[in-house]
Amino acid sequence: MQDSATWFTGLRHTHGTALSIAPDDLGGIRRVVLFGPPGIGKTTAAGTLARRSGRPVLRLAPGPQDADIPYTGLLELALALQPLGAAKELADALDEAGTGPTSPHGSALALRLRRLTATVLREAPPVMLVVDNTQWLDEASTAVLGWALRQAPELPAIATERTWRPAAGGHWIDEDAYPVRVPALSTHQIASLLSPHRPDPHAIARLHTRSGGNPALALALAEAGVRSGQDDPPLPPAARRLLGEWLETVSHDVRELLTLAALDDRPDRELLARLAGPAADHLLAQAETAALIDPGDGDGQVRFTASAVGTELVTRLPGTVRRVLHARLAQACHDPARRDRHTTLAADTGDPRTARHTARDAARAAGHARMRGEHPLAAELSLLAAQRTPHEDTGLLTERALTAVRDASHCGDLPRARAATRLVLEHDTDPAQRVGALLALIDASGQHLHSADELFAAAIHETAGRPDLTAQILLRQAIWANVNEGAPEQAAALASHAADLARAADDTTTAALALTMQARIQRILGHPEAHATLERALSLPRTAPVPVNATPEHLAARHALFDDRPEQARTTLLPLLVQAQRTGDVEATVDLLRSLAETELRTGRCAKALAYAHRAQTLSDDAGLFPGPACYTSALVEGTALRTDTALTHARRGIDASRHEDNKVFLSRNLYALGHLLLAADRPKEALEPLQEVRALEQRQQVRDPSVLRWHADLAEALLAVGRPDEADDLLTDTHRTATGLGRTSVLPALERSRALLDAARGHYDTAAQRLTDAADRLRDLPLERGRTLLALSHTERRARRRAGARTAAQKAADLFTAHAAHPWADAATHALHRLETSSADAGAHPRLTGAEERCARLAAAGASNRDIAAALTVSVKTVEATLTRIYRKLDLHSRVQLAHAITPTPE
Repeated sequence: MQDSATWFTGLRHTHGTALSIAPDDLGGIRRVVLFGPPGIGKTTAAGTLARRSGRPVLRLAPGPQDADIPYTGLLELALALQPLGAAKELADALDEAGTGPTSPHGSALALRLRRLTATVLREAPPVMLVVDNTQWLDEASTAVLGWALRQAPELPAIATERTWRPAAGGHWIDEDAYPVRVPALSTHQIASLLSPHRPDPHAIARLHTRSGGNPALALALAEAGVRSGQDDPPLPPAARRLLGEWLETVSHDVRELLTLAALDDRPDRELLARLAGPAADHLLAQAETAALIDPGDGDGQVRFTASAVGTELVTRLPGTVRRVLHARLAQACHDPARRDRHTTLAADTGDPRTARHTARDAARAAGHARMRGEHPLAAELSLLAAQRTPHEDTGLLTERALTAVRDASHCGDLPRARAATRLVLEHDTDPAQRVGALLALIDASGQHLHSADELFAAAIHETAGRPDLTAQILLRQAIWANVNEGAPEQAAALASHAADLARAADDTTTAALALTMQARIQRILGHPEAHATLERALSLPRTAPVPVNATPEHLAARHALFDDRPEQARTTLLPLLVQAQRTGDVEATVDLLRSLAETELRTGRCAKALAYAHRAQTLSDDAGLFPGPACYTSALVEGTALRTDTALTHARRGIDASRHEDNKVFLSRNLYALGHLLLAADRPKEALEPLQEVRALEQRQQVRDPSVLRWHADLAEALLAVGRPDEADDLLTDTHRTATGLGRTSVLPALERSRALLDAARGHYDTAAQRLTDAADRLRDLPLERGRTLLALSHTERRARRRAGARTAAQKAADLFTAHAAHPWADAATHALHRLETSSADAGAHPRLTGAEERCARLAAAGASNRDIAAALTVSVKTVEATLTRIYRKLDLHSRVQLAHAITPTPE
């Protein structure tokens, strides 16, 4: 028989993906208990694990109808053993057990059954015993089978059950049975599971949240969505049955407490303790054991593992009971906005006077939530206020409904945005109000707008020929064309048309926004008129409030940053930040904080950049905003100023979120951040893939201006490091030509730095050093870029055996990075100084390399490919690969970049 560690690792591949739920070394463990909620995949996991044992599987699968009938489990065992020619005597004994263990002969019968079962298990051919759903195994069979298994310790066994409740004597299959909670599926695994339904990334993320990664629940929810055509349809019967079984694993008191949690939008342990008293912690512990709620991360919040659990608990409640519970929550809640929420939901809407009062209170509470940046709560309260406003108060109803749509747009709450839009369309005939509602719905939909053409057409229909309203719709279409369809030329044309219509209608606010959008796209496309278009936008007065991050002033600050005018950018951004904070616009505030963080980083004020980036990240996460933008900024700032590992975590999170949201703009930015960080950490092979994906994305998005996202020099350096100098040369030449033609001189120093590294790789050290010296002189106002250029100069001087020059450049770089608190770069410069001081070789061949290794190393350091080296040395490519492996091992190197720094290449 295979040992237990061998067959147990098979569980790692359940659902087709590694789950890592058990240690690699399980010693002599032969008994395992798999536990988890209904639908989590225990049966599948047990089957996979059993088959990998290489033994025939002996499977018992009791059902709920068997739990109260004595010895049905043993009877199933006897029947299963019949094909193996065993257990006839056991079957005969069970035939005599018709009176059950409560008869006068019950004790003797039980002893006989224990002896026979133990004998059968010891003497049967090698098998793997699987007892599925042990919670339904009858008590008599459990006692007999447990005793028999102790007499047959060599027999491997797997049991599955819904909850794990450790007892003093361990599990009945073995006191030392190894307990394993079958984990929920990841988002990636849910995507694979649901691939026949072809869900989009947003739908996958939503289904993962609703199901908590429970595969059976996810399938039921996905099938219901396909049938209904809705994003979040009501829970289907199959899902409700599964959730019902899951909830039955805990007591009535636990379910009652969880129902109160489900009725609150952000339940915490303190609130539940005020409702349930000292028993709350014990009841919540039971819920955690049943995997109904997450263990928590120390913030006190109570979160359902699957949001559908909370939905099911609320769905079960009659309306009167639900109102009573909301009233209890209102009394226990200390937060004024949430207390008003519960008070509103507890009110009887059948009374017009009560409804009017609760609508007023809900609207007031929504305002408080909005100012605190809690847009999900504000959206719910705004919609409640609109729904409870009497229909005869048409103007007030429309005003509140439009507010609800706008609140929902801040957090992407499509169901509430649609409900509020319907209220406006049903009760208001004013074209401006109707168009405003549809535009707010479009804004709320973001990347996930389905049937966009139909919705835009409906909005155009509602304009009644008014050019000002048409202009607002065309502006949204321009944004949609750029972000969702990747058609910037079309977007620029739409924005230009919107600006013309708005000016004709004397709507200077919409005209300014449309011109700002047009200038943004023109800059991306490399059109020379971008600056003039932005100046026109800045000159127009604005008579209505607009999001601060959509203003021409914010775009002007971004363009100043692109052009390496950070002081001008800061001067513009600081008043805009104050304005965004005063209006309570969280998304705009995050964007302004991000822009300030990038500005301060450009000027070398790392401490300030970190503070701005941290505020942006915290505010973004607390408000539930799309994390791509904040993660991009955090990755850049922390990677320069603090720690590379945390910066990499931010970049990867931003990449994952951008892929889920299908946001190509911030996918490019986070990929660039990842590649930049890996290159700075001297991991060029890993950096190459994300940087190449950035290039492909920007080509598809028709981004021509190299100053917007400066990946070009980093990609050239990565290509050079992996032995592809010709590709690096072509990229640098093309980018330099484009930047010069557009007048984007801000990107030239970085391109010159990469060009100098290419020159040095080809043995042109004097040319390389001069390029780097000139570039450093042009970067005196950008200390971190200057330090990075000086560090490259140090490496170049070292390769040229000019150790004094190398030491001087490295010391200047270290001083710059230290003075500006750029800790990872300061460490890199200090390391370069240390290598210069400790290296014993100042010229000629490295003493630890053979002649052949030395020649191979010099050619590789010069940028030659393995094939070129093989041709030059008249050896095979495999010989070159083996030789380079030895060289790296001898010199303790890991990349060609490090080799180029350690070895003088053969000059051309």
